[in-house]
Amino acid sequence: MPSGIPGVAAREAEALAAAGITTVGGLLDHLPRRHEDRRRFDRFPNQATTEAVCLRGMLVDAVTRGQGARRFFEATFMHGDGAALGSGKISCRWFNMPYINRILAAGQDVIVFGKVKERDGRLFMDHPDFEVIDEETATAGPPIHLERIVPVYKNIPGIAQRRLREIIHRALESVDPGTLRLAVDVVPAVPRIASYQAAHFPGHPDDVGVALRRFALEDFLRLQLNVVWRRCHRQRSAGRVLGRRTVMLRAFYDALPFDLTGAQKRSIREILGDMREPVPMRRLLQGDVGAGKTFVAMAAMLLAVDSGCQAALMAPTQILAEQHFLTFRKWLEPLGLRLALLTAGRDDATHPETHADILIGTHALLHRPEVFRDLGLIVIDEQHKFGVLQRESLVAHGSFPDVLVMTATPIPRTLTLTHYGDLDVSLLDERPAGRGRVITALRVAPKQSAVNQFVKDQLAAGRQAYLVYPLVEESEALKAEAAVVAHGKWKKRLAGHDVGLLHGRMPPEEKERVMRAFRDGGTAALVATSVIEVGVDVPNATVMILHHAERFGLAQIHQLRGRIGRGGHKGYCILLTDGKSDEAMEKLRVIEQSADGFEIAEADLRLRGPGEVLGTRQSGMGAVRFPGHFADIALLREAREIATRILDEDPLLNGPHQGLRSWIDSDADAPPDARLANQAVDGTGPPVT
Repeated sequence: MPSGIPGVAAREAEALAAAGITTVGGLLDHLPRRHEDRRRFDRFPNQATTEAVCLRGMLVDAVTRGQGARRFFEATFMHGDGAALGSGKISCRWFNMPYINRILAAGQDVIVFGKVKERDGRLFMDHPDFEVIDEETATAGPPIHLERIVPVYKNIPGIAQRRLREIIHRALESVDPGTLRLAVDVVPAVPRIASYQAAHFPGHPDDVGVALRRFALEDFLRLQLNVVWRRCHRQRSAGRVLGRRTVMLRAFYDALPFDLTGAQKRSIREILGDMREPVPMRRLLQGDVGAGKTFVAMAAMLLAVDSGCQAALMAPTQILAEQHFLTFRKWLEPLGLRLALLTAGRDDATHPETHADILIGTHALLHRPEVFRDLGLIVIDEQHKFGVLQRESLVAHGSFPDVLVMTATPIPRTLTLTHYGDLDVSLLDERPAGRGRVITALRVAPKQSAVNQFVKDQLAAGRQAYLVYPLVEESEALKAEAAVVAHGKWKKRLAGHDVGLLHGRMPPEEKERVMRAFRDGGTAALVATSVIEVGVDVPNATVMILHHAERFGLAQIHQLRGRIGRGGHKGYCILLTDGKSDEAMEKLRVIEQSADGFEIAEADLRLRGPGEVLGTRQSGMGAVRFPGHFADIALLREAREIATRILDEDPLLNGPHQGLRSWIDSDADAPPDARLANQAVDGTGPPVT
């Protein structure tokens, strides 16, 4: 039974425990997903609504309809006072939920919440939230369920919505406020119990936002304590000094047939400054698609090699690793550097790996410690594709190496302050000269013949095209065309042209063969999945047809669009969709109207939340309870200021703020300076050059 939760039966205690709620504090942290203002209800509509409405009325009919898999329960609902608040009836329907007929019956007083749809002159709601109001509910005091702003919670199986509301209300009345105090009170002027009361049972609609902002600040303080903790203790760590020699860097500059952008030069100076400091560099290099991160990475790696150590670049896919290897070999082998490529199942043996100055690979680098004789710099490309532990595993192969992480997915300012707040940031906000303009167009269910002709016209002009699909093979669960099937169709549509196929399930050597043919111009069009999202560089490719575009994320579409317009020719990115989802159309209009990666990233964060944007492998963000507050930059800065003040006063959290020590993530639990002290004793400390 949950400890200290008053008035719950044994079966309710079991249901709460199954939902992870075993204490009063945990119960109060089960915050409402929304509120209904039951001081007044919406007018019964006479047409479809774009927003959900909250209605109270009488069920005049309730019956099961249909046969077999098409059976559904339908309840007809109207206002109890006839036409006083609107005249029509509304049918509420529940599909594949046979138990509903044991809950709802004609004659009941019911509250429903949902969007009203219209078809053939009838108004209906599908799967609305509902609550039956009986005489006891309507007359018992104090009013919990009616005549107030009422909380609506995420369902807990085994406990009805009304009953859960009663349990939480009782807990709020009986809890000792002292048990709800945190180790640090972020809003000392307002007791925490008052914020819980406002969040659950507010007296005014505005009270909810104020209370939730307070709890969001607590969540963000926990994040910021970890960020500032890692940054402070890294700055106190001993590292190696690199970058004193710049002979190779100057030779690299002199060999380039073009000038680097101002942003590239600025970023290289920032990296050089970090490498010359006696603490490990941890820097994030972010720039939009095509901003020239690779040349900045080359410059950083030359500085490391010129200091007498190795540099390694880890990429998330074999295609991207091979692309980097070819690019690095073109520009750096003439300078006398030895390069090696390591990917799963194949190594480039041009030079013995242990003699390589620069190693480029995929996850395979994590499992080949013997190739590292003195790893001084690590570059991680498309860093969001890797987990934190994977990055740290590669770091462990070196002697306190400097780390540069790169992303072509622009990061919203709020995530830069939280998930990447322990890193210094370099921003590439200029595009190199010579890039073609890319036109993006959204097309709803166009004629296939028009799409075919557009692609043919572009191929006839000597250009190349990507034809991208969300699936490798057809799926019964998803109604979307797959690349394997589409490949056969496009071969017929583009008769006379070589049409290739590329997807992630192909053997590495086959993928390499297909990409080489496309890069060399032998293949005119490439049917592919999102495997081409990063790293594929074919300057002559100017067409991107994205089929079922609604199935791709905003950042992913922006990355895919970055595969075209890499030469001097105008590019065309065509987004094909069925137009059936309003949410999908909103998302696709963002990408159609903007080429600004940072604007797109902010929209992606707003639409999907930080956990989805970063990926489930990224520690900490998926559990954030208030993703909507990530747009509140002032709130995040306030949390950062509090965390900084706490750690300035108590750097190891073993003094007045020791109660916060449990807030530090386990992977950051041992301060780096403590690990250094241990290594100094056993003689494994880092070399200093």
